[in-house]
Amino acid sequence: MPRNILDVVDLSVEEIDQLIATAEDIIANPAKYQNACAHKQLATLFFEPSTRTRLSFESAMLALGGSTLGFSEAMSSSTAKGETVGDTIHTVSCYADIIAMRHPKEGAPYAAAQFSEVPIINAGDGGHNHPTQTLTDLLTIHREKGRLNGFTIGFCGDLKFGRTVHSLVNALSRYTDINYVLISPLELKLPRYVKE
Repeated sequence: MPRNILDVVDLSVEEIDQLIATAEDIIANPAKYQNACAHKQLATLFFEPSTRTRLSFESAMLALGGSTLGFSEAMSSSTAKGETVGDTIHTVSCYADIIAMRHPKEGAPYAAAQFSEVPIINAGDGGHNHPTQTLTDLLTIHREKGRLNGFTIGFCGDLKFGRTVHSLVNALSRYTDINYVLISPLELKLPRYVKE
């Protein structure tokens, strides 16, 4: 069974490089992939509001020939009636081939994976992680710079709760000769655990 993608460090550098090469090929040859996910269902379970991330998952699945189901806010799911996230995940995993999940609580996708019969993709959990945004960022950097090593990258703003920053720092830390410029108010500086 394919595995979960809960954290960008779940992927090796070689796997990231292969995903980038595949993404480049999809961009160059979209017709070649138009049926890659035929007869497959993606469930988008977004327990907090999202427009760009949810629609990007749904758009990608449709472009690959698959279909989607899901909800865009917790209040439109049975969790509003008291159903646990685990129960929701277990039920939805009976209908879908893969689940993309966004949740406001750190670690929720890890917990969800314990109840799922299908792979879980973390589409953002609290201020913790956002591996799919990181893969998009890495693709963009690679397309602009032609490499994922030997450059300086700046991060500015909320570095304490910025899940996209945390994920990207974790991913880039495995490449060589990366320098960081961190700009934020003191109370929003990058957490020590991310630096370490």
